[in-house]
Amino acid sequence: MELLRQQHRQVTSVSWPGVVDTRLNLLVRAAAAAGERTSRAELLAALVTAIDVEPEQLAGILHRYRLLPADALDGDGNRDDLPVVRTPGPRRVIQP
Repeated sequence: MELLRQQHRQVTSVSWPGVVDTRLNLLVRAAAAAGERTSRAELLAALVTAIDVEPEQLAGILHRYRLLPADALDGDGNRDDLPVVRTPGPRRVIQP
């Protein structure tokens, strides 16, 4: 059986507030705390597939997001209870 996660990949560019990006990293760390090894992309795909295609439900989610105050996610950074997860990408080489 072929799985959805094994299908052809589509690259998507997302532009959003920096604190939302930080929140995504926090969610990856929370998944790691639960024993899941995942990536930002896989987590986003899981969240998108978990939402029902219900116009009113989606409208409610959008309205709540649009009304969040700028400091709504300020407490996200202080989560020492979650493991540190290395992000993919090139590593900087520190020169002596």
